Amino acid sequence: MKKQLDRAGGEATTAEGGLASARTDDGEERAAETVGWDARARQARAQAFDESRASDLFVQLWQADTHVIDLSAAELGRIAAHFRYFTVPASQEVIGQDEQGNYLLVVLEGRVGVERVQPGGGRARLAEARAGDMLGEMSVLDAGSRFSACTTLTPCVVAVLDAQRLDEMMAAEPRLAMALLASLARRLSLRLRQVSARLSALLSGG
Repeated sequence: MKKQLDRAGGEATTAEGGLASARTDDGEERAAETVGWDARARQARAQAFDESRASDLFVQLWQADTHVIDLSAAELGRIAAHFRYFTVPASQEVIGQDEQGNYLLVVLEGRVGVERVQPGGGRARLAEARAGDMLGEMSVLDAGSRFSACTTLTPCVVAVLDAQRLDEMMAAEPRLAMALLASLARRLSLRLRQVSARLSALLSGG
């Protein structure tokens, strides 16, 4: 995954950042910028957070999540060791719409708004992420561009995992990496079902 391939037909992108090819809804190819977490952290004024305290938060939240593969606290701690942890002030964009994605976030404290930027510049609120929620996982898995923008609504603590560290986890802890990926798949499946239910309700006039 150090070189990610855009499965929509784009060019390879490196985990360190750069430009990649992506396709618009009408099939036209355009350049999508890859913004790694280090660059985003500087823009968002993120600061490193105490790893021991953050790891404890990570384990507690994931143990309480029914969509996570059942793992012991020690195993979750080993997964947590592959993440990096940061505090982010309020009103900071932590994921940009249409960027090429190579990292995901887990919200440990605070609230993050998930919004779709409209052609006219307005923003439509899609969701609000809270402690335990994950953001940006789809782009890490398929190397596609971000669908929405994510902005901190309050001061937040976040756990960050980029593609390179996911590669390292897969090499060093393959069983735990597969458990993490299975948990991501469960979350994505749940999100798809929720979107499908909303769409069905709209189509039926409910």
